[in-house]
Amino acid sequence: MKPSLLHTVLCLLAAPGGYASAEATIEGRVELPKAHAAPLVTRRYEIVTKGGVVSTDPPMAVVYLEGSSARPQAPPTAEMAQKDLGFVTPLLPVLVGTKVEFPNLDDTYHNIFSYSEAKRFDLGRYRPDERPIPSEVFDKPGLVTLHCDIHEHMRGLILVLATPYFTKSDTGGRYRLAGLPAGHYTLKAWVSSKTTLERSVELKNGAMLHVDFP
Repeated sequence: MKPSLLHTVLCLLAAPGGYASAEATIEGRVELPKAHAAPLVTRRYEIVTKGGVVSTDPPMAVVYLEGSSARPQAPPTAEMAQKDLGFVTPLLPVLVGTKVEFPNLDDTYHNIFSYSEAKRFDLGRYRPDERPIPSEVFDKPGLVTLHCDIHEHMRGLILVLATPYFTKSDTGGRYRLAGLPAGHYTLKAWVSSKTTLERSVELKNGAMLHVDFP
């Protein structure tokens, strides 16, 4: 008796490299620099500039897969809110073409702007109840440094990437990228405005790859 169509499909799904395990995963650790000394212990990330190098404190990495041109069918949207006179997400990686909204959650005005080459804009002063929420579309890869015209201490970073496959590491530098297509790529780890590490990787269907950035 010939196997049924259902039986054949189930076998394919269960088989190594079958449809159910067609996507690859990369995990590992990025060796991060030491955190900057601070007089007060803070519970949130801050953007610091030292010797012209912009990074987060405590340090964090953005790990991404370069070489894949896959794109979402609908334009993506992200959010970078302001609360307690700071950015809720000081470092935000996004795909090129992403619309980023900047909701004001404080009981005061904000005025977010950037002079970065990758994106120059000025949202103007706006209230917490401003509608529609002020936003910008980030259509060029690169690092965008955000400021507030009213609160000079506020800093934020948006890393605009030409790939939909990216993630942020934890405070220990550990990361995990899942749902990756098979192929040969360059895996990169952004650590600061002056440091981006990279490794060549070969991904196979259903494979789990461990890659560290020492």
